Amino acid sequence: MSRIQATLAALEAQGRKALIPYITAGDPHADGTPDIMRALAAGGADIIELGVPFSDPMADGPVIQKASERALARGIGSAQVLEMVREFRRSDERTPVVLMGYANPIERYDQRHGERSFIRAAAAAGVDGLLVVDYPPEECEAFAADLAAVGLDLIFLLAPTSTAARMQQVGRIASGYVYYVSLKGVTGAGHLDTSAVAEALPRIRAHVSVPVGVGFGIRDAATARAVAAVADAVVIGSRLIQILETQTRDNAAPAARSFMAEIRNALDR
Repeated sequence: MSRIQATLAALEAQGRKALIPYITAGDPHADGTPDIMRALAAGGADIIELGVPFSDPMADGPVIQKASERALARGIGSAQVLEMVREFRRSDERTPVVLMGYANPIERYDQRHGERSFIRAAAAAGVDGLLVVDYPPEECEAFAADLAAVGLDLIFLLAPTSTAARMQQVGRIASGYVYYVSLKGVTGAGHLDTSAVAEALPRIRAHVSVPVGVGFGIRDAATARAVAAVADAVVIGSRLIQILETQTRDNAAPAARSFMAEIRNALDR
């Protein structure tokens, strides 16, 4: 059982929902990410999604796009992201870490270091799963097997437009959890309709056996609690990025911990 699977199983046994924050590696300060990760865990995060900066993040809205641009301008690439995870692991062996990003940085890393070298390097650094936005499930069976061989989970996105056939494909190879994109559009866009989420999740669970996390449009404790009433996990990204981008180096981690604690308390009430 992977660290992600063990964490989600323990939460289910306790009758609790998972809290999964997303941050972009290297933002808002190049050297501050491990401290922010520790603060998120201390504030109640169960799993941390760490964004790998990329120049063309097609699924992300302006907030996360700008975070990627800032990180890239500071020289943050795949090697630096893996080092951040290694640094985090020196003090936290419990909290699962998922790298979220796009195919290009993975494939470029492999071109430089050898086939499947990114998978091996991620596992060695202490990563627990990958979510690759532009890897469709029908082309990922070998990739999923390579991840499973080193104990990593492969996490997929599903959306309101996903067909039953696509859900079946995802359900066949996904592990850890699936991430339901609750809105049509990009991250940070639109108004979340929790009733629509409640209607969608039974359709997803008919095809997917792993837990279902919901993200996009969750910006505060009230929305997070409403989503947690029907989902297994709540994913928060853009709002957290907005909070962090205004902070000084010393204040970023405390701000992250405070925001997580507010959401965690709402979920546990």
